[in-house]
Amino acid sequence: MGHIQLYDCTLRDGTQREGLSLTLNDKLKIAQALDRLGIDYVEGGWPGSNPKDIAFFERARSLGLAHARVSAFGSTRRAGTPVAEDRQIQLLLDAETPVVAIFGKSWELHVTEVLHTTRDENLRMIAESVAHVRAHGREVVYDAEHFFDGYRADPDYALATLRAAAQAGAGVLVLCDTNGGTMPGQVQSIVAEMARRFDTPLGIHCHNDAGVAVANTLLAVEGGAVHVQGTINGYGERCGNADLTAILPNLQLKLGHACLTEAQLASLTEVSRYVSSRANLSQDPHQPYVGHSAFAHKGGMHVNAMLKCEKSFQHISPALVGNQQRVVVSELAGRSNILYMAEGLGLEAEVDPEQARSLVSTIKEMEHRGFQFE
Repeated sequence: MGHIQLYDCTLRDGTQREGLSLTLNDKLKIAQALDRLGIDYVEGGWPGSNPKDIAFFERARSLGLAHARVSAFGSTRRAGTPVAEDRQIQLLLDAETPVVAIFGKSWELHVTEVLHTTRDENLRMIAESVAHVRAHGREVVYDAEHFFDGYRADPDYALATLRAAAQAGAGVLVLCDTNGGTMPGQVQSIVAEMARRFDTPLGIHCHNDAGVAVANTLLAVEGGAVHVQGTINGYGERCGNADLTAILPNLQLKLGHACLTEAQLASLTEVSRYVSSRANLSQDPHQPYVGHSAFAHKGGMHVNAMLKCEKSFQHISPALVGNQQRVVVSELAGRSNILYMAEGLGLEAEVDPEQARSLVSTIKEMEHRGFQFE
């Protein structure tokens, strides 16, 4: 299958998570880590929103990234303001990034109730903003904000917003589930319909408010999206964004899409933990693929089967994503847990099966009394 474009929003959308704050140096270091991982686009921030993001784009010019293209993020021009005079559009250009992500409104509710403008003016805002940035030689990623809500409310108008961006020169049309409430089947069918209607490549950007952002992203790709947006560890506003640490191995190992080299995919766990440390957040140990417990085995019957055949209770080899298999000992353990741990400590010659059985009995009795050995 063809290559899926990978667009990381950790440095912008991810920082909207409550309790997450990155220094300028954090952002620069994370950008370099994402580049090594093989991410195609790194969205650095919104230069119109704060001085740190402006400073990031100044420093990013000398980062020497080997693969990733840096993107600046911002909105269409303001209603009633000529595009050449719009300060936020000018700040996007001043960032001097090769890529600019422009978001516009797809849902009439936002056009009339939030922007307080007309449907026709919103279409002009989209078209003129994209065309102006394209005229300055930048690649434009158009983020169709609230697209799925807008499409359900008024399909014809949502389509008109996409046409405005496509005809103005957007390189990709990203369908955004901004409120995170669209169900997977709806995402797949709507993306498939857009793929039939547009020659411009489609992208997907999902939030996780209904707990289905990863599923929505994967089904969008099945529906025809070739550009995927998300964040490392799913960081983001409210309930977070689609988690790239789950999306990437699912795309590559399960669905057969070309995303990363084998070596890059094997660095995924390291990158996940590096970003969490930079964000000063504890990583969720039960996170799929990259969590500390993602390949941890506790039940005695499971461990016994694993020692005979690793595939029996693991859906992939943990080494593929840079993680490792672990066995823990508890009241649920069997002698296989003890023998596995003894081997790991180099004590296999000193612990025979009968001793292991005795140890398990002792552990079970002590845990019954309140001890914990995990």
